[in-house]
Amino acid sequence: MTGISSLHAAMKEWRQHLHANPEFGFEERATAAFVAAKLREFGLDEVVEGVGGTGVVGTLKRGTGNRSIALRADMDALRITEHADNSYRSRNPGVMHACGHDGHTAMLLGAARHLAEEGDFDGTVRFLFQPAEEWGRGALAMIDDGLFQRFPFDEIYGIHNMPGLPVGLLQTRPGAIMSAEDNFEITLSGVGGHAARPHWGNEVLVAACALVTNLQTIVSRRIDPADIGVVSVTELITDGTRNALPGLARILGDARSFDPRVSARIEQQMRTIAEGTALTYNVTAEVAYSREFVPLVNDAALAGEVLSLAEDLYGSENVDIADKPMTGSEDFARFLDKVPGCFVFLGNGKNSAPLHNASYDFNDDGLIHGANFHVGIVERRLRQG
Repeated sequence: MTGISSLHAAMKEWRQHLHANPEFGFEERATAAFVAAKLREFGLDEVVEGVGGTGVVGTLKRGTGNRSIALRADMDALRITEHADNSYRSRNPGVMHACGHDGHTAMLLGAARHLAEEGDFDGTVRFLFQPAEEWGRGALAMIDDGLFQRFPFDEIYGIHNMPGLPVGLLQTRPGAIMSAEDNFEITLSGVGGHAARPHWGNEVLVAACALVTNLQTIVSRRIDPADIGVVSVTELITDGTRNALPGLARILGDARSFDPRVSARIEQQMRTIAEGTALTYNVTAEVAYSREFVPLVNDAALAGEVLSLAEDLYGSENVDIADKPMTGSEDFARFLDKVPGCFVFLGNGKNSAPLHNASYDFNDDGLIHGANFHVGIVERRLRQG
């Protein structure tokens, strides 16, 4: 890690600059400009901005090899007010890097600089700096903007930090590693009225409460126990007030799965249950159901290559094969729908605050490990000769 270690101070400076200046998805104009300027400074062969809105793609070529690899980092922040009190805390009120995308961007910049200055490979590397991962829209936006036609590549790799894992530990697995995410919104409509005279209307709050409970039977009674599925109601919003019964209620939430057939079953059963519950309470129900993230499935052979590389880089004691996939989601999966690749987790420290928490901060000690992984996978997969 000697070459990468010499870049630690620079990566830390970049990371803390990005942390102090967070931007929400598809608004990462200053972030993208910062990234593009650095890539040009490093001497990449080509730097293209505005891919998929605010995405940046850098290209570096060496030798005569015709194979290409993509490395991806996400750039967007979240609409969360930061609780930390440090010199680089967010200067953009209500927006913060609560998921570590500032660190992902900095470590990929470090890898780009190292590979540009002394990379030992034969072929083409694409550095993808993606917008709007949190929306589940950024990867699709880049793909729809001709990513694979304009900047073709054969394989792709990505990193996400993981609180709770020790810094320097890499975790991944062959096959499914992260779930699909579906969003739903159920609107119940009735006739609201005075709280003292519920019999004069068809209020919706009791129906909504019953529906929230009934939705829990989808996984427990309507999905094969051998399949993984999660249905979570996260919001119940009405137009009522203390002495007025509501005539409108909205139930929002999400569902997770690893098999498109399970996703389809969840939607079908949700519509049936919503319709039946509404009929019972003499109100109407409308269900809006959307698929935001697809399952993230690592290529088995390339996951094996990654695990072998990780043992070389970090030692076997710092490599973990996850025993089961997680039900979080990540739109890196959209790239894996097109080409094989592998997504990995790198430890952010056992005492790290959780992702999407107002007190979260990326652990700068992880920058070296992330950049070293990016460099290592390029030099392994695009070997000279």
